[in-house]
Amino acid sequence: MNMNIDRIEFIAWMERILERLDLLKEHIDESKRSLNSIDGEELLDNQDLLQMLKISNRSLQRYRSIGKLPYYTISGKLYYKLSDVHQFIRESFNPPSIK
Repeated sequence: MNMNIDRIEFIAWMERILERLDLLKEHIDESKRSLNSIDGEELLDNQDLLQMLKISNRSLQRYRSIGKLPYYTISGKLYYKLSDVHQFIRESFNPPSIK
C-alpha cells in the first residue's frame, strides 16, 4: 500500500483541520463566557481580580472581610460581579486634593 499524498492535498487537509479547531475554540470560549456569568453579568475569579487590580491576595481578602467588595461562593470558589468591582474602584478612587 502506497501512502503518498501530494503536497497540495496535504495542505488542503491541514487547512480543514485548522478551520475545525478554530470553530471548536470559538465554541469553548463562548461556553466559558456563559459559565462565568450570573444574570447575564460577567463574573471574575480571585486570579482575575488580583491581576486586574494589581493587589495582593491578602488585600483582596481584607476588602472582602470588611464588606468593601461583595463576593459570591460557587462550588467553593470565590467570584465577583464585574459591576461590583467597578463600583469598588469608583468608591476607592480618591482624587488628589488641591493644596
